[in-house]
Amino acid sequence: MSHLQTLLLDSLLGTKHVDSAALIKLQERSLCVASPGFSVMPSDVQMLVNGFAKNPLLTRREGLYFKENDYKCVRSDDYSLYAKNENTGVVIVKTRLYLLVATYTEGMYPSVCVEATEKLGDYLRKKGS
Repeated sequence: MSHLQTLLLDSLLGTKHVDSAALIKLQERSLCVASPGFSVMPSDVQMLVNGFAKNPLLTRREGLYFKENDYKCVRSDDYSLYAKNENTGVVIVKTRLYLLVATYTEGMYPSVCVEATEKLGDYLRKKGS
């Protein structure tokens, strides 16, 4: 298991309020590491990258299509994108090199998912990633 995957598992899934997580390399637009059982298809990677490439207001207005579900965007800026679909959601945080993706499901606290994902994003930014 790589250092990055251990970081994902410990800091995100360890909260019990993140269902799955992945790290996507921005430059290559490819999956770097993911939690066990979480597959992110190339089309999903492209959709997430495009969510940041567009004007944040446009992304917020249009929402996000991820893993065959439409999500309503509740936050969109240059570094963070939060979207929800009924009782599930996705949190995406952008660093210099990566997109950090975390999902939550029914029964989990979205606020804990957001806080853990943002903290890991801050950590990666400080490390220059």
